[in-house]
Amino acid sequence: MNAAASEVQGGVPDRLATLRANVARLFADRLTLIRNTAGELTFELGAEQLLGVAARLRDSPEFQFDMLMDVCGVDYLEFGRAEWKTFQATTSGFSRGVARTGASSEDISGVVATIPPPGRRYAVVYHLLSVTLNQRLRLRVFCPDDAQPMVDSLCGVWASANWFEREAFDLFGVMFRGHPDLRRLLTDYGFIGHPFRKDFPISGHVEVRYDPEKRRVVYQPVTIEPRVLVPKVIRRDNRYDPQLTNAPVDRGGAAAAAAVPANPVAPDAAKGGAPGAAPKPAPVKP
Repeated sequence: MNAAASEVQGGVPDRLATLRANVARLFADRLTLIRNTAGELTFELGAEQLLGVAARLRDSPEFQFDMLMDVCGVDYLEFGRAEWKTFQATTSGFSRGVARTGASSEDISGVVATIPPPGRRYAVVYHLLSVTLNQRLRLRVFCPDDAQPMVDSLCGVWASANWFEREAFDLFGVMFRGHPDLRRLLTDYGFIGHPFRKDFPISGHVEVRYDPEKRRVVYQPVTIEPRVLVPKVIRRDNRYDPQLTNAPVDRGGAAAAAAVPANPVAPDAAKGGAPGAAPKPAPVKP
């Protein structure tokens, strides 16, 4: 049984239990456990606690998280408000989100999910790894200001945070206070907006093309007309019904064989000639 299955069924592996106990003992007033089914421990903390907690997770002998594996931005604007339709077509577009209920995104027991309250739209998620102790930990920090999302940079704690934070800034618009070189990483120089935000248009704002008259690449407002995305509908196919899986497949051969007589008569035999005999040559006029 893997770690995820053990946690789902209530039995947390010994390594996770030890890590969870150490976190509860040292960060009881700063970290809040988030329920998940990934088989790893995830904690949420306030943005003002990020630098202190990160440094202690790296330096404490109980943790020794010497590697920052990834930094991800998250936009919860449409989280839990749509469901992806598969078995029925729709002309209103589709989303991969799952309609959840609950007071929070992890507790699904009560209230229908709504637009996130102020200070709960943008989050930054940190994935930590301890090579020495072979354990992982995930931290989630929400940006207090939705209009100008910002958290402290962890470049001074883990050098690998440099490009990870640049990526989160480029795609989500989250700024990192104290970053030594916070600029775009993936999009073009003239790109407008942050493409991974949920309110960013799918077609974007500008497009790039080569102008043969100016003999250079130019930017211009996007000319793609907005369109409704229609999902690839998964329809029921009776060819794969259980009662038909072992049945022979009729591709038209049986019907063609039934149309042919059992003992076909040659054309010469019908005219009185010997079956299979060569046709008589036509008389040649002088």
